[in-house]
Amino acid sequence: MNLEFKRKLPIPKDIKKKYPVDEKLAALRQTRLKEVKDILSHKSSKKLLIIGPCSADSFDAVYEYCQNIALVQAKVTNKLLIIPRVFTAKPRSTSSGYLGMLHSPDATNEDLLKGIISIRKLHLKIAQDFNLFAADEILYPQIHRFLSDLLIYGVIGARSSENQEHRFIASGLEIPVGFKNPMTGDPKAHLNSIKAAQVPHSFIYRNWEVTSKGNSFAHAILRGYSDVWGSFHSNINEDFLKNFVEIYNGEKLTNPAFIVDCNHANSSKDADAQPALATDLLQTLSKNPNIAQFFSGFMIESYLQAGCINDGKTHEITYGLSKTDACLGWEQSKNFILELANKL
Repeated sequence: MNLEFKRKLPIPKDIKKKYPVDEKLAALRQTRLKEVKDILSHKSSKKLLIIGPCSADSFDAVYEYCQNIALVQAKVTNKLLIIPRVFTAKPRSTSSGYLGMLHSPDATNEDLLKGIISIRKLHLKIAQDFNLFAADEILYPQIHRFLSDLLIYGVIGARSSENQEHRFIASGLEIPVGFKNPMTGDPKAHLNSIKAAQVPHSFIYRNWEVTSKGNSFAHAILRGYSDVWGSFHSNINEDFLKNFVEIYNGEKLTNPAFIVDCNHANSSKDADAQPALATDLLQTLSKNPNIAQFFSGFMIESYLQAGCINDGKTHEITYGLSKTDACLGWEQSKNFILELANKL
């Protein structure tokens, strides 16, 4: 094979033993996990707010960001359950550019062993200090096991949602998994991903023959799409949502629900447009109970500083400023969260 086998990495069990979750924290996670599932099954009137940087790039900056989130969560607990967006591995359209903390934990040299330890410690510290359990993108299915006792939400990205391995893995997870619509925006392919994740499968995982039970909390994330010319298009306008919900409902899936990603193609990657998009969506939902019954929350890209570096390099870092897509700054984010809670 055209591979260099550099070193054998520790198995997840060994990393978890070195950086353990105690019984009290494990019990709290189960409570939070039930809250998430109650929202997605519409047993709770709360909404999810999955918010955080486009990519987790710095232990200290992400930690500070989550400290801020914890303070705001206490003020909106009756309306919102906030899940920090701590995405530690990033997909790239051309496989160039910053790949996340998993690859480059100090934003300089690539070191996957150090990366595995760093993302474990980051998720653990956030949970221990702030009682917050995060969402992460399941970019590499085998990496999930290093974090499986800390996450309460998983995301399958637009580039991965039609991939069979990701669908199979999602069907075997205990946490809710949101599938983003494919880059093309095809709603049928999108719903096929959710259908596949909700039923059992037999497949090979980490050199084992396994059987999954199906994930009844697999659901949709709407993030907009690109046409063949690369132009962005929203898929959260009223006409699209009416059609989407009709098709979704017709599939007879368990716990049908959708989350709206207010950035990416929905905002044409204009991070500052996210609050207005959320407000417009709430107005649409207020007029359309058939759509509103499936709506479960928002996803927002936000960090300590507004904007992004946007230079495509991996060796430069500015504290609290996104290395990938542009984000809302913290003050704007805090005001948005408080206003959103008042409007719900």
